[in-house]
Amino acid sequence: MNGLGGLNKSPNGVVLGLVQLQLPVIETRADIAAQARKIAGMVGKARRNLPTMDLVVFPEYALHGLSMDVRDEVTCTLDGPEVALWQAACREHAIWGCFSIMERNPGGYPYNVGIIIDDQGALKLTYRKMHPWVPVEPWEPGDRGIPVIEGPKGAKIGLIICHDGMFPEMAREAAYKGAEIMLRTAGYTAPIRDAWRFTNQANAFQNLMVTANVCMCGSDGSFDSMGEAMVCNFDGSIIADGRTGRPDEIVTAEVRPDLVREARAHWSVENNIYQFGHRGFTAVAGGAGDCPYTYMQDLMAGRYRLPWEESVRFTDGTSCGFPKPVRKFGEVMKDAAE
Repeated sequence: MNGLGGLNKSPNGVVLGLVQLQLPVIETRADIAAQARKIAGMVGKARRNLPTMDLVVFPEYALHGLSMDVRDEVTCTLDGPEVALWQAACREHAIWGCFSIMERNPGGYPYNVGIIIDDQGALKLTYRKMHPWVPVEPWEPGDRGIPVIEGPKGAKIGLIICHDGMFPEMAREAAYKGAEIMLRTAGYTAPIRDAWRFTNQANAFQNLMVTANVCMCGSDGSFDSMGEAMVCNFDGSIIADGRTGRPDEIVTAEVRPDLVREARAHWSVENNIYQFGHRGFTAVAGGAGDCPYTYMQDLMAGRYRLPWEESVRFTDGTSCGFPKPVRKFGEVMKDAAE
């Protein structure tokens, strides 16, 4: 079900617009301000592009580019002018929006943050990326879990960022918390193209959940982001994609959260999100609800360790020019230095 990309909207449909934003070069605060204005302008383009659109989604790094710059000069705050500008744009154009910032963190490296703003300009969701793409990305690992909100038409929406989607546990957590649509924003470059596609489809199918996914697009003179916007239905099928790789194109699709709910209630075979916690319910009443997975048990006990742990070569960011960290997770720099 796609309604010709949302041109023909059904009463239960939610129309998504995924912006394959041109990858910018960001070096100064003025660059940040100019890019924030471009993004606000693209919110208006999204509304003009498709009057039926409910939610416009911008990629990770839409504001900051791929420089990995951690200077305060180019980082942002949730109450700063950039977010305020996008709130005003969402309110003006009566559309929900998903945006990306690198959030200033006085206790360590910045957080890589995704936000969702509603059509009245209210900040509804803030997510800190839990799995930075190490060793390349210096961002502080997220400490607030995966929030799920009620979005347009009452759809339950979750948000993860880029490398997060390579971990099946992230999509499962979003679904377990009720997400019917999971957004995945990214700045990935072309070598990840195949993995991007099959993980987006697997995340959808394994959790009976729509996934809506988009990367930055085009070149900044050093990196080539791939665009590759794609919407996957809850059966894993691709219902819209942006394989043309055209920068600033808005790829659209109508999705049906009501059909997600129907599948989760009525599927028997391959209702995997339910069956995960009810193993073998044909044989035993209610199924087995234990946790037979060693890696989960060890992670909870603080003893997660791979059989090949000693052979892992890259365990910090020094190969990418970042200093070896001394601060533990949860510590601030001042505490670590004492």
